[in-house]
Amino acid sequence: MTDQSSHYDGRVVLSSDDIRRAMARISHEILERNGGNRDLVLVGVQTRGVHIANRLAANIELFEGFVPPVGSLDPRLYRDDPEQASVHPVRPTSIPVSLEGRPVVLVDDVLYTGRTVRAALNALSDFGRASRIQFAALVDRGHRELPIRPDYIGKNIPTAQDERVMVKLTEVDDTDQVELIRMSPVGAGT
Repeated sequence: MTDQSSHYDGRVVLSSDDIRRAMARISHEILERNGGNRDLVLVGVQTRGVHIANRLAANIELFEGFVPPVGSLDPRLYRDDPEQASVHPVRPTSIPVSLEGRPVVLVDDVLYTGRTVRAALNALSDFGRASRIQFAALVDRGHRELPIRPDYIGKNIPTAQDERVMVKLTEVDDTDQVELIRMSPVGAGT
């Protein structure tokens, strides 16, 4: 009988320095597109999107001298695929200010099908009508199911369906790097 379990074969596609440079570039692009608007709000999608949003806010403070408010959002209860919402416990959503009339940048670690972003857009409407909502992703891996694209991208990483993008951040994983993981059956193609 053949073992059908999987093993992981991964490689680093973004180093700590690559992530730092991408975050600095995204921060500058956000400031340029929004004209340094001090009404700007960053909202990170739980979990790693929140840490990325906090890093972007720290960069904005360094570059522009003000700290935009940072919120956290878990949009899983707004998803159209409830089986995804039940995989892990729902994490807290906390938006520290009303979004009414303010520019918002929604931040996530990886953009894949677009379903999380669609759910997040629906969830954000509960916190006021933003003047505009933009989207920043550290990694865009393709394979969209919905017509959603980021306004700010750290890196485009084309992937196959059997690959996964794993973002590791020091706040959660004790290291900064992005890995491309190929999932393959054990014993297949050595």
